Amino acid sequence: MQDQTFNDDFRTQFDLLMRLRRDVRRFRTDPVDEAVLTRCLDAFRLAPSVGLSEPWRVIRVESEAARAAALKNFQAANAESLAGYSGEKAQIYSGLKLSGMQEAPVQLAVFCDDATDKGQGLGAGTMPEARRYSVVSAITLFWLALRTHGLGLGWVSILDPDKMTRDLNVPDGWRLIGYFCVGWPEELLDSPELERVGWESRYDTLPVEVR
Repeated sequence: MQDQTFNDDFRTQFDLLMRLRRDVRRFRTDPVDEAVLTRCLDAFRLAPSVGLSEPWRVIRVESEAARAAALKNFQAANAESLAGYSGEKAQIYSGLKLSGMQEAPVQLAVFCDDATDKGQGLGAGTMPEARRYSVVSAITLFWLALRTHGLGLGWVSILDPDKMTRDLNVPDGWRLIGYFCVGWPEELLDSPELERVGWESRYDTLPVEVR
């Protein structure tokens, strides 16, 4: 393969892509073209993984029963999370939309197969969690791929992972990494909602320590 050197225009576009990635919560209900979704899912095939273990396992959640169970899971966990805040934080939290599960046309549960033999354990002997890091890396590439087509992704982390695993009846050894909503964003934003509503702010500069 020929060495590829990217120019300034490409780097500018890539920077814009990262800025517009966003964690989407508000989706239109319009369907997603299957060919586009398949192309974006190819990002998993291109992603790095420790020992070439490719430990990601993707479940497409489509049945009414499975989606209802996932939504109920989120709602229970969200109520519990709200109860852990008080005062201004509780007020802000109660106004946040933290899931697009009722609107997003595509919903995926992504797991890590901690028991996989693929990769022969290379690189995971001292840090077995590296397999899960590999899955997160693949998800990030998938996220960016979706954005290039105008699609958005919402990562739902407020839920009970063990219950989700049971509800989806996945094999032993699979561990939930995240539940993801995919679809067309209602609006295009260039800053996190949590920053806009005053929940938290980004660092102005990257805090790098030298030792």
